[in-house]
Amino acid sequence: MNQEQLNRIQTGQGFIAALDQSGGSTPKALKQYGVEESAYSNEDEMYALVHEMRTRIIKSSAFDSRYILGAILFENTMDRSIDGQLTADYLWEKKGVVPFLKVDKGLAEQENGVQLMKPITGLDELLKRAVDRNIFGTKMRSVIKEANPEGIRQVVEQQFAVGRQIVDMGLVPIIEPEVDIYSTDKEQSEALLKEVLLEQLGKLGPDVKIMLKLAIPTQDNFYKELMEDPHVVRVVALSGGYSQAEANEKLAGNQGLIASFSRALSEGLSAGQTDEEFDATLAKSIQAIYEASIK
Repeated sequence: MNQEQLNRIQTGQGFIAALDQSGGSTPKALKQYGVEESAYSNEDEMYALVHEMRTRIIKSSAFDSRYILGAILFENTMDRSIDGQLTADYLWEKKGVVPFLKVDKGLAEQENGVQLMKPITGLDELLKRAVDRNIFGTKMRSVIKEANPEGIRQVVEQQFAVGRQIVDMGLVPIIEPEVDIYSTDKEQSEALLKEVLLEQLGKLGPDVKIMLKLAIPTQDNFYKELMEDPHVVRVVALSGGYSQAEANEKLAGNQGLIASFSRALSEGLSAGQTDEEFDATLAKSIQAIYEASIK
């Protein structure tokens, strides 16, 4: 674990950029960026286009370590280069931004009101490659749709079991049990989730470090206890389908909670924009998300 990067994530002012849409969400991300499915004819071409989009974001003068602490990549981006440097090295050495890697393989079908992670085949091999490519931490996502105690326990136990495997490889896992913002019993789900998270944190060894990525809670500052746990490096928030303005407003009510936005970060960006228009749009988004994160 890189101590300088750990300090930056733990104490730095700013937020984490989520640039990790993959698989089924890639066409959606490209479409939002103004690239239609007719622009590519196979997966290789699609991933080349999404890498162009991410490269444009990362190289932008607006993408600055004064505001951005870290960036979450997906495997295909980790394996590609920017200006002859592997993406993670470019992020840290040129931009001062800490690189993370999304490691999950997507969600299983809903059961007990939740969607667990699909089995992560080849995880050890992927983690070894991540270490070789100077990745600091990982991210993996499950989804909670209903306040089902059994389902929520399964989600958290699965996340922590895989999290321990990640810690053993010297990486810091971001554990993401997302409560669906459209859930009719979101607040009850959050209460159940916090209880099980605190229980699992209590079982970790004294030197284990993890992060949490959670939906912005219904009740402001509801996750304060989690932030104060000595195992927790940082608690970050997903935008979860809120518009950028909504997500920022809700985030600002939670002291210490910082953004890790994906769609809300790239809102308004388009392949057809000039570099000046692109940089100006991105700078405005980054400034607004930064301000909501440091309140």
